[in-house]
Amino acid sequence: MIIRKATKKDVPSIVAMLSDDELGQKREDYRIPLPEKYFAAFDLISQDTNQNLIVAEDESGIIGTAQLSFIQYLTYQGGIRAQIEAVRVRIDKRGSGLGEELFLWMIAHAKNQGAHLLQLTTDKQRPDALRFYEKLGFKSSHQGMKMHF
Repeated sequence: MIIRKATKKDVPSIVAMLSDDELGQKREDYRIPLPEKYFAAFDLISQDTNQNLIVAEDESGIIGTAQLSFIQYLTYQGGIRAQIEAVRVRIDKRGSGLGEELFLWMIAHAKNQGAHLLQLTTDKQRPDALRFYEKLGFKSSHQGMKMHF
């Protein structure tokens, strides 16, 4: 298995994984042909040097994905915060340790890029994910809030 930067041809596989659970089915529009809005978003992500959209790939194809973003700010003496989003493992590869490999890669990459903090959010409807993140060393330190439009 390799972890690499995602390419435009990976977008349908990524969206398929994003939509492959109860929550994802409510927010994604996975169909073939894939709506152009996904490719437009990929173009913007790939042009931003603070964004790292990655995929894990083996001989069977794309088996995992995640997005690691770097946010520069003034607090923490001009620190860099790394944000993990949209981590997914293909359904037939779940439970194989791939998710942990993706996280270990992102943790190492965030440290190498000088981030002083790595954060993520998880939906309260995903208690297994919360336990997984805690096992990796993440702490539930803040109350998050969102406003959907």
